[in-house]
Amino acid sequence: MENQPKEHIVHVNRERRHGIRDKPWVVSTIALIILVVLLLSLNVFNITGKVVSANKAGEKLADFAESQGLTVEVSSVEKEGNFYLVTLLIEGQELPMYVTKDGKYFTNYLYPLEEEEEKSNNKNNNQNANTQTQEIPKSEKPTVDLFVMSHCPYGTQAEKGIIPAIEALGDKVNFNLRFVYYIMHPSAGEVEEQTRQYCIQKEQEAKLLPYLKCFLGKTGTAADSEACLTEVKIDKAKLNSCITKADKEFKISENKNDQSKWLSGRYPLFNIDKQLNELYDIGGSPTLVVNGVTVNSARDPASYLDTICKAFSDGKVPEACGTKLSTTSYSAGFGYNAGTSTNAQC
Repeated sequence: MENQPKEHIVHVNRERRHGIRDKPWVVSTIALIILVVLLLSLNVFNITGKVVSANKAGEKLADFAESQGLTVEVSSVEKEGNFYLVTLLIEGQELPMYVTKDGKYFTNYLYPLEEEEEKSNNKNNNQNANTQTQEIPKSEKPTVDLFVMSHCPYGTQAEKGIIPAIEALGDKVNFNLRFVYYIMHPSAGEVEEQTRQYCIQKEQEAKLLPYLKCFLGKTGTAADSEACLTEVKIDKAKLNSCITKADKEFKISENKNDQSKWLSGRYPLFNIDKQLNELYDIGGSPTLVVNGVTVNSARDPASYLDTICKAFSDGKVPEACGTKLSTTSYSAGFGYNAGTSTNAQC
């Protein structure tokens, strides 16, 4: 499907202004796969047989987003194969969504069905191992991996929520900031920012959380990053040297500039944590992995602390697990406004 030509249909400039209250509205991966398989098996893509216009499909998706309390601007609608590709703007971030031609179903990603059988089986095995259970293996020093995109509003929400928990636990856990293997916000400088954060963690690890706390409280621009680097006294010469090496090692600029390699022709690849993405079957930002198991957690600091503390071995739970943290989630996006916990991902 993704190789079929795109026909530009219409640009819509329509803004809905309402108070943000975050609620899950992205269709789950499993639901998506079922939908696509059903459509393919029936050889029909307008479920009811009634095809709506591109304009109507965009408006229906915007209406749904509005009903979830989101501020939405529909920037464009395109015909892509047997779907409409609707690009939404939410808090200034682009979010492409696919809508069936009857305007009744939507998803944020089309999964190819022509993968090699072995690769598909491996993914299914990983998914079964990582998502069918929420039971976390215990260890004396849990490893916590948070996979994000630096400019995904739900990823930044998760980062703001988990940082107080990680600060409370200190060296009792191994915390790693990880990155999803594709970029959804290249125009916002996501490639450059993720490389920057990777290098801060790699060579100036003690300054990662202070930097993130500063950066997440701003608006996500390159100027904001520069200000935060100065504020937390990052060694910029050391940082720039690491960025140059990482760019060459992981082909970061090459993947960004070569659109033929982009995921679905839309998203540059970002391979710094490629192997871990494959191991844990990472499908969106944020994804939390504790002791090798993908787990769900509410995104307030207290919930993150509780989730992580369940991973300590019996008799090894530190006093820090009794720390009283906020039970209020931060809003999605940048800034430290209060919000509502959600399971939504980019």
